[in-house]
Amino acid sequence: MGGQGMGWLALEAFDLAPVAVALTIGPEHRLVYTNHAYRSFVGDRPLGEPIGNAFGDRVTQDYGTLFDRVLATGETAGVVEAPLKLASAGTDEEARYFSFSLSRFTHERPGVLVTAVEVTEQVAAARRAERATEEQKRSRRRFESLVRVSAQTVWVADTAGGIIEPSPGWERLTGQSWEEYRGDGWLRALHPDDREPVVEVWAEARRLARPLQYRYRVLTRDGVHRHFEVRCAPVYEDGVVVEWIGSLADIEERWHREQRAELLGRAAAAAAEHTGLQEMFAALAGVLVPALADGCGVHLLADLGDRPAGAPVVVQRIVTAARDGLRREPPSGEERYAPGSGFARALERRRPVHRTFPAGRPPADLLPRSTTAWLTATAAGSAVLLPVVVDGTVAAAVTVARGADRAPMSREDIALLSRVFEHTHDALSSAVRFHRTQRVALALQHGLLADPPEVAGLRIAARYCASPTAAEVGGDWYDSFVLPDGSIALVIGDVAGHDLAAAVGMSRLRNMLRVLTADRAGPPGKILRRLNCAMDTVAPDATATCVLARVQERDPGHWHVHYAGAGHPPPLLATADGRCRFLQGGTNPLLGSPIDEPYRTASCSLPPGSTLLLYTDGLIERPDEHLDVGLDRLCARASALRRRPLDAFCDGLLDDLPTAGTDDIAVLGARVDS
Repeated sequence: MGGQGMGWLALEAFDLAPVAVALTIGPEHRLVYTNHAYRSFVGDRPLGEPIGNAFGDRVTQDYGTLFDRVLATGETAGVVEAPLKLASAGTDEEARYFSFSLSRFTHERPGVLVTAVEVTEQVAAARRAERATEEQKRSRRRFESLVRVSAQTVWVADTAGGIIEPSPGWERLTGQSWEEYRGDGWLRALHPDDREPVVEVWAEARRLARPLQYRYRVLTRDGVHRHFEVRCAPVYEDGVVVEWIGSLADIEERWHREQRAELLGRAAAAAAEHTGLQEMFAALAGVLVPALADGCGVHLLADLGDRPAGAPVVVQRIVTAARDGLRREPPSGEERYAPGSGFARALERRRPVHRTFPAGRPPADLLPRSTTAWLTATAAGSAVLLPVVVDGTVAAAVTVARGADRAPMSREDIALLSRVFEHTHDALSSAVRFHRTQRVALALQHGLLADPPEVAGLRIAARYCASPTAAEVGGDWYDSFVLPDGSIALVIGDVAGHDLAAAVGMSRLRNMLRVLTADRAGPPGKILRRLNCAMDTVAPDATATCVLARVQERDPGHWHVHYAGAGHPPPLLATADGRCRFLQGGTNPLLGSPIDEPYRTASCSLPPGSTLLLYTDGLIERPDEHLDVGLDRLCARASALRRRPLDAFCDGLLDDLPTAGTDDIAVLGARVDS
């Protein structure tokens, strides 16, 4: 290392220093000293060589000018984060970074003392931070560009749920400006019925810090509500939710597909639950409103497709439905239309007819008059008339309507309406056949229920109510007629069954009983026994119950009744003073039983103003209670109604008594004048 002296002894003090130290001398800046730390970084460098030669392959920048200035002026200089290539045994060279301090040092000759500290980790950390910052900026720019071009609406909210950044997609969708949208302003663009549920689920999602998927309706800038699906998730920093990000996708078409499938399923289920035509149409109308329409009416063709050519079209309004808040027409009423009317021609074409019109001003002549009146009263703006074809004939006309605040039905909506009735065709076909059977049976039954005769001093009234849940026809019957001796026969009976066969059986028994009663005078019990014997021949499999009473005026103002029952509920006698009792005498086995024994007859007087009531079991029986309860209820109600006119008395019993509603009811009353 050359001669020994105080300068060298001073430099040796740096040999074990933790920082790198080197010394150059003279204007050529020859390297004369490096300590252990310096050599561990750059390896052994040849001493005596200019520093440029000694480190030429390690230093990426020429620092000669800097060394000259320090040597000439004596001023200290520094180099920050200078790159230096280092060599490690068995590895490729790698760049490291150092900060250098240069100062003048004088011993035998003036030179430059260099100290260096490695700052590679600090440089790397700073550069990682710079890259992360730049990556964040780049990601943000990408996100903002994606939001601008995305088909979906993207939004950012704070932890309180308020929107904190503009959303170009939302503005394009709703027309809301940033000032209108920010915070909770976006809620004003939601459908009023959806706002409260959305607020609740949004609050629950934030409380649980869980991703949310939900559907709601948004008012678009063209004034139409469309269905959207929102998906959002929390954004975490250091395990803490700092904001929420979400997207909004238009699912209107998908929603319609799902609704169509659901509506068809509901329609099929509704039709399967009913057998009666009116009940089935009512169930289908309940499916259509409000899902597809604001109002619906069903008009049944009276002839169900059997109308003669040139005959007027007669329809019966059997079903009406309306959404909440709209008036509803009563589901009854008959209407007649000329064969050349617009309504008749629409039915003949068998295709849906769609009309839009100013609010409350529907077209004339096309729709049923009751429908037109409803459209006018509710300020509706569109309607569809659909002829419902069942088994090749037009069975009904269905009208559906929408209010002016709702978009008219689209072609897809009308196709769905048609599919509802195509989808339920088999059920409707069965109901139509059932309905035709009902009409025949009811015509037969009502043709046999003759009007009571007019008798001086005695008023007679009759009522018949068909079961609303059975075939609307059954074996209940009543009869009243004047016998050859001037007495009045009162009959009420019930043949087992609720179908056309029961009605036919009822007509047979009624006619036989009339003949037997008029043919030979005798007590009612004896006549019923003869009827029972005759049934063994003409109706061997039938069973029936019956009460036969013969009322006569023995002396002026003094009435008397002889009666007999065959398995039937006992007659009720209600007197003018409010007392009621059942006539328990004359009880016998039901008709059709094989018992061959005399039938008993009983009798009692009928005081002035008293009412004799014959009735069938549908008036008193309920499946969840003992028969005595129904009898007591009838007795109490008859006592309360005793002062009403006979017609009002009978109507009151039918209107006020809590019947089961599963059986026919026949009532026959006779009141003695006061």
